[in-house]
Amino acid sequence: MELCDAVLGRHMTRSFDGRPVPAAVVDRVLAAGLHAPSAGFTQGWAFVALQGQRQTEAVWAAAEDADRRSVSTRRGRERAPVVVLAMCSAAAYTARYAEADKVGGGLDHEAAWPVPYWFCDTAMAVMLMLLTAVEEGLGALWFGLFRGEAALLESLGVPEGWRAVGGLALGWPDGADHPSSSRRRGRRPLDEVVHRGRW
Repeated sequence: MELCDAVLGRHMTRSFDGRPVPAAVVDRVLAAGLHAPSAGFTQGWAFVALQGQRQTEAVWAAAEDADRRSVSTRRGRERAPVVVLAMCSAAAYTARYAEADKVGGGLDHEAAWPVPYWFCDTAMAVMLMLLTAVEEGLGALWFGLFRGEAALLESLGVPEGWRAVGGLALGWPDGADHPSSSRRRGRRPLDEVVHRGRW
């Protein structure tokens, strides 16, 4: 598959058929994330890969409370056989930028970073995983953990200081997926987004 085909074919899948994904395929998707750029080659990310309903159920329970889940129209996403939590560590970046080759930049403490690259770099790793999922024929859904993150990470044994940037559900689409109503907004045209020379 050509890169442009993967880019143009990428979309969020919200309904999976539940079939397991072979371990080698999951590993290829995860390995793609390791090739993302990162400030100072810090690579301050980690991925918690959960496979099978017994492991993934904790994520969905944390993502929505029981009342919301009971009326949710998004139950098809919960059949995703794989959920990857994309984690980042600010401390990895501040430690890297305290090393001899970087210390002169003054980025050895979190408040000095005007843009927290630990989030940016981890998001780029996720994008590479999303594109690899397309190449592998998988559906994928990138979603936020808007509640229950601390309790979930504690239950999974994630060390203190790591944050979940979000979750990536992976699996085989079941064909019953309905595009998000947000897509009606349409994609903004290039000339509206790009300002050439100046704004």
